[in-house]
Amino acid sequence: MEFNFPEGEVLLFDKPAGWTSFDLVKKVRNMISVHLKIKKIKVGHAGTLDPMATGLMILCTGKATKKISQFQEMDKSYLAEMEFGKTTPSFDAETEADHIYPYQQITESTLLEAFKSFTGTFDQIPPAYSAKNIGGQRAYKLARKGEKVMMKPQRVTITKIDLVKLDLPYCTFSVDCSKGTYIRALARDIGFFLESGAYLTALTRTRIGTYSLSDALTISEFEKILNKM
Repeated sequence: MEFNFPEGEVLLFDKPAGWTSFDLVKKVRNMISVHLKIKKIKVGHAGTLDPMATGLMILCTGKATKKISQFQEMDKSYLAEMEFGKTTPSFDAETEADHIYPYQQITESTLLEAFKSFTGTFDQIPPAYSAKNIGGQRAYKLARKGEKVMMKPQRVTITKIDLVKLDLPYCTFSVDCSKGTYIRALARDIGFFLESGAYLTALTRTRIGTYSLSDALTISEFEKILNKM
């Protein structure tokens, strides 16, 4: 496998849990710079993933960074797990539970009804713990300081939600959706629809447009490729 990073490459990576999207970009940029023995090369990503999430990220190098906007517009697929009966400020496991709710009333039938109600185009309120820009600052930075963050609803489209496994209080499901959709916010809304609470315990992005996670490289695999070049 040969790459021409300055001319431009589109690279598929499987982001590890605990890494920010910038962590991945920084790591790949440094690896390429060391390999080419240059001080600087352009590397950017086409859509963030939460630190707790794993899965597909598209990174572009050199002249290919001009293509980033077209990748950002593509629809996406996710595999997610949520836990009912609790909510967290971040809507995922990054923060501790702040409220406890009953969940024994939830059945597969009512859950499928909830999935159906959130299929289509609607306005979704993003999490305060997100990379949205609020007054020149990232929303998550304000939220982590304990500041109240007012998030504006944004129009999203969810084309499909499928139940993979229900083992209360846990549920595994898959989602096909438009850009800008927050699966954490979807979990929150499904929980409230079912007169309970819910937060994400795991999230993996499996597809961006026609690009699949099955074709993505881990950092260690990319390192081996560079060593052989």
